[in-house]
Amino acid sequence: MSRSITLAAAQLGPISKSESRTSAVNRMIALMEEGAAKGAELMVFPELALTTFFPRWYMEDQSEVDGYFETEMPSVETVPLFDAAKRLGIGFYLGYAEKAQNSAGETQRFNTSILVGPDGETLSKYRKVHLPGHWENEPWRAFQHLEKRYFESGDLGFPVVEALGGRIGMCICNDRRWPETFRMLGLQKAELVLCGYNTPAHYPPAPEHDHLQDFHNHLVLQAGAYQNGTWVVGVAKAGCEEGCDLIGGTCIIAPTGEIVAQCATLGDELAIATCDLDRCREIQDNIFNFAAHRQPGKYGLLCQ
Repeated sequence: MSRSITLAAAQLGPISKSESRTSAVNRMIALMEEGAAKGAELMVFPELALTTFFPRWYMEDQSEVDGYFETEMPSVETVPLFDAAKRLGIGFYLGYAEKAQNSAGETQRFNTSILVGPDGETLSKYRKVHLPGHWENEPWRAFQHLEKRYFESGDLGFPVVEALGGRIGMCICNDRRWPETFRMLGLQKAELVLCGYNTPAHYPPAPEHDHLQDFHNHLVLQAGAYQNGTWVVGVAKAGCEEGCDLIGGTCIIAPTGEIVAQCATLGDELAIATCDLDRCREIQDNIFNFAAHRQPGKYGLLCQ
């Protein structure tokens, strides 16, 4: 008997600086209700889904920066999303900016995603490891990319959790460009990898690559899926957000690397597919059977 789950990749159009969290949550609830009506069991929302992509601006006032962060989850503004999930019996992935206290009482800030079950309970948390961009203001840019300034690198590794009938891992945006991300999840036999992103169509340090942004997005997601025998869901915040054009390309990818569903617009939209998790065996038991073919330690390989 196959283990299938119906996924909804819930792309969001732009969120302006003036748009409230409540408004963003209401948009997500509308997508959740649409997905549930179509049989979806798990919704995947983008990176930093509650606000505009604030690392686009240089800010020196930490209180201004902290206005974009959540100190608890669910928060007052996001409780309705959790309630909707329970009402509809649907799980979800949510990306947001997290302000937390470590065991020493120090404040830390992360680019975070959580996996929430259909009962509204948080099942897993991930904090973005590969932070792109720069630290200081670079006035020559049309827009900034200050993730290194506003976030710390994630400290939770790449956890895989047994949930919703399968083995699920998470990553965020720039993580998808690094093979290590998918390999760390693949070594734990992940069957489904969830990834939200906010990716500009223009890359100021290398504008000659602008025409490749959509291509590279799908290239890394499809390669990660195939080389690790896992389903991958990549979900964009898309469209022109505060003058910055963000790519779309939200999609669901099979373990063979094939795109099976994809959004066609740059606005709020769903891509839905029923995914047979047992199809991971086609790849994980054959061409990318790690135990049979990686042979750690041989030929100088030190990886485990």
